[in-house]
Amino acid sequence: MAPTERKSRFMKWLSKLFRSGPSRGNAAGSNRHPQLIGDENMIWRAPPRSLDDPSRAQKEKEELDHAIALSLAEDLKRPSGRFLAEDLKRPSGYRWQAEKDEELARSLQDSSNPPLYPPYAPAPAPYYPYGQTRRICGGCKQEIRFGSYLGCMGTYFHPQCFCCRSCGRPIVENEFSLSGRDPYHKSCFKELAHPKCEVCHQFIPTNRAGLIEYRCHPFWSQKYCPSHEHDNTARCCSCERLESWDARYVSLGDGRSLCFECMESAIMDTGDCQPLYHAIRDYYEGMNMRLDQQIPMLLVERHALNEAIVGEKSGLHHMPETRGLCLSEEQTVTSILKRPTFGRHQLVGIKTQPQKLTRKCEVTAILVLYGLPRLLTGAILAHELMHGWLRLKGYRNLNPEVEEGICQVLSYMWLESEVMPGFKNMPSSSTSTSAASSSSSSSSSKKGGKSKVEHKLGEFFMHQIANDSSPAYGGGFRAANAAVNKYGLRRTLDHIHLTGNFPL
Repeated sequence: MAPTERKSRFMKWLSKLFRSGPSRGNAAGSNRHPQLIGDENMIWRAPPRSLDDPSRAQKEKEELDHAIALSLAEDLKRPSGRFLAEDLKRPSGYRWQAEKDEELARSLQDSSNPPLYPPYAPAPAPYYPYGQTRRICGGCKQEIRFGSYLGCMGTYFHPQCFCCRSCGRPIVENEFSLSGRDPYHKSCFKELAHPKCEVCHQFIPTNRAGLIEYRCHPFWSQKYCPSHEHDNTARCCSCERLESWDARYVSLGDGRSLCFECMESAIMDTGDCQPLYHAIRDYYEGMNMRLDQQIPMLLVERHALNEAIVGEKSGLHHMPETRGLCLSEEQTVTSILKRPTFGRHQLVGIKTQPQKLTRKCEVTAILVLYGLPRLLTGAILAHELMHGWLRLKGYRNLNPEVEEGICQVLSYMWLESEVMPGFKNMPSSSTSTSAASSSSSSSSSKKGGKSKVEHKLGEFFMHQIANDSSPAYGGGFRAANAAVNKYGLRRTLDHIHLTGNFPL
């Protein structure tokens, strides 16, 4: 075989090798895992190999070996030490170049069929561009290697790890709420932060300016929609809280309503109130303020109290609701004789009795609204008894701020002795105050003590007195209380008796 023909066959085989290598298996292996290079959004796929790659590689290797063997055999047929004419015409480095061509053919054959990754070999590690650090999930604290991720507050998350702080479920919406560094579903954050009305239990609506506007009780912190002040929602006549839609109040039958907490200690008839009335008289006596006259005390309905106010020729009355009255005129008053019974959110079976009140002294009687809690009833009695004491002791023609102010101080002091037993409000009358506190505490213990609810109500009634906005009851109390705290009750009363005003 001529050398030119051998070379032609060798190059023909070599061109066949180049054509078959890169094109093999293009249709196979399309489902292999991508491998990251550079930016995480750029991928390349491992070279695909068909299932019969090993057999093809072996066949091509055999063809290459056969071609080389033929070439060597032709060389061996020539006589030893003799050169063919064609050899003389070739450059001196031809055989070396032929060997290099053979080596190049072998290396191309090997590179066109790279070995596959063994099934147990680990996947290549992800590549991060220069200066980029590893991404650690802020939820599970594991590295984020492949797939989608979220970036929020300078932290990365797996989608399933970015969860609501309230419900614990993943946040998949485009918008969410943040409180500090805690994410929330918008609905969960609204439940958590948007105020709800404690009357209708709905989210408090925004006003025309887009702001959340609501009312809030200064003591109980009850939040409610402004509309409930004008939609006939019932308000407790004792604690002032509005009636919730899931808890009905008790109707007292005279336009007043009472919540269940105030109902627990409510005093319903004159007979039930007598022990409390005598305990407060003892409280006065303990402060060396004995009442020499037996002043009648009656529990009455609202309309009976209003009629008595009309029949009274003089005196200042707390508006809009008067809950007690110290009578100085002769009248016929209808009092509560027997406790009413409770049925279907209202009191029924109330029995009344008209009673003729005759004037035997400066004070005819003390009237108090029925159906109020024990501590509120006692505070009213302490206030009205002070009116009686002033009249019986000859304190005449006092201006409303002075008279109502000092009466409010006695009411506040009695509540203080009930809510905070042992509290000494008057440094100059400590002995009498201690005696009054012990007598009041003994009367309280006879009734089995006060519950937490009743204790809280007592604090509210004290708050009402201290923060009253009226000039006579509120302003008068604050001026009287300042004088009593500075000079003591006895010296303040003596100064009022002499000058008609509080000591400065």
